[in-house]
Amino acid sequence: MIEKGISRLALMTVWLVACGSPIASGEELPREAPQEALLPLPDAPKLDPSRVDLGKRLFHDKILSKRREVSCSSCHNLATGGTIHAARTVGYLGKMHAFNAPTIFNVGNNYRLGWRGKFTSLISQNDAIIHDPNLMAMDWPILLSRLNGDRSYAEAFSLTYGRAAERDNVLDALVSYQRSLTTPDAPFDRFLKGDQDAITPLQKLGMKLFTAYGCVSCHQGSNIGGNMFQIFGVFGEPGAENFPTPEELDTRLDRADQDEEVFRVPSLRNVALTAPYFHDGRTADLRDAIAIMGRSQLGRRLSERDVDALEAFLNSLTGVYGGKELSRPVTEQLR
Repeated sequence: MIEKGISRLALMTVWLVACGSPIASGEELPREAPQEALLPLPDAPKLDPSRVDLGKRLFHDKILSKRREVSCSSCHNLATGGTIHAARTVGYLGKMHAFNAPTIFNVGNNYRLGWRGKFTSLISQNDAIIHDPNLMAMDWPILLSRLNGDRSYAEAFSLTYGRAAERDNVLDALVSYQRSLTTPDAPFDRFLKGDQDAITPLQKLGMKLFTAYGCVSCHQGSNIGGNMFQIFGVFGEPGAENFPTPEELDTRLDRADQDEEVFRVPSLRNVALTAPYFHDGRTADLRDAIAIMGRSQLGRRLSERDVDALEAFLNSLTGVYGGKELSRPVTEQLR
């Protein structure tokens, strides 16, 4: 059960900003919009390099799949923002997954995991993925037999953990690698750390809109999202023409409190590279996604000026991995 009150508080904050604020699309913004809820992304945690290296091999190896047809990177490609450019991925037996594949980058900085936020640890999530019949469809006895029967893996586990591959050290290696996948040093990070020239005037305007219009009520923290829950369509179903009445909004608040149709708010880190957007991958256009969010989550019909500024701000959230900007393809050499 998701913590009560989180979605209702966020919804009421957005409602007050959208309906009670004197700031309207095209009007002058305050000189300083509050940004205390936005934090720079920390560097990767100190991790055992040998465990990270072993986890990297496992992450990219189809050995984890019962039919040896897919790997973790089949849906979480580091060269395309830590996801793949498909509305929804196709699973083990050809069945389409319910949700769009979220990015793997900065996943260790999320408190909850998955679109429904079912998992609170990467260990439990990875264990579930290995067993899921529409993902890896693997059983531990089969996987451990494969790994320990492979001379290269047997030596790697012996050197890294001092013993053969076991459930716990396989999960530890995978999680170690995933926690290493951080993308610090985005222009916005540098701005938050004091470099006033790190982002452009248009990006600064976008940041002010982001905070003043209430986006930050849900997309906050160092991941700029990833740790709260919300219904999709605060102000009516996405695409609806009319805004809800206060009574209709209260009904939606009740649904949020009861965990109905609630999703984990995604991180906006590297969002310019992770199309298509939303849990169902309904649009691959970032400007379209911004307009949908304005209408359905903020109760605003954003002007072209607003969308320009917000898009520019979101582009400032693209970070660096392995010494390269993520806008450039990232290719990892595996042993």
